[in-house]
Amino acid sequence: MQIALRAVHDSDLPVFFRQMNDPEALRMAAFTPKDPADRDAFEAHWKRIRATVDVNRAVLVDGDVVGHAAVYGEPGEREVTYWIDRAYWGRGIATAALRALVVEVPERPLYARAAADNAASRRVLEKCGFRVTAQDRGFANARGEEIDEVVLKLDA
Repeated sequence: MQIALRAVHDSDLPVFFRQMNDPEALRMAAFTPKDPADRDAFEAHWKRIRATVDVNRAVLVDGDVVGHAAVYGEPGEREVTYWIDRAYWGRGIATAALRALVVEVPERPLYARAAADNAASRRVLEKCGFRVTAQDRGFANARGEEIDEVVLKLDA
């Protein structure tokens, strides 16, 4: 299995839209758009983020798009995010993609946030060197309620 990152292409967006409308993946991620099925909002979001200097990458497995990973935000406060198609969970893909992303973006610190009960995402982040530095609460659109979250940091 070959895992790679590349720039996001227009042809990736329908794949991302489908992935972001998986009910189980939405619940796990928790902090999602208000209405993931709103195609216009999805398109506007991707148009906006692709016009920034942020680092947005498609995640490929053996040449197939299986998700995306990104670093975004202001210097000194930049965060990582990633989304992997549920069909590919549990294979080390998220960890490999995030490792490649943090090598590509050497600035530190980098931050991440995850639902406190999302043990899989916390494991991915911790395997990549992120450490929990704080706890917070936030409204999780995918769950329709405020939930606990963890804030993680990757130092130099």
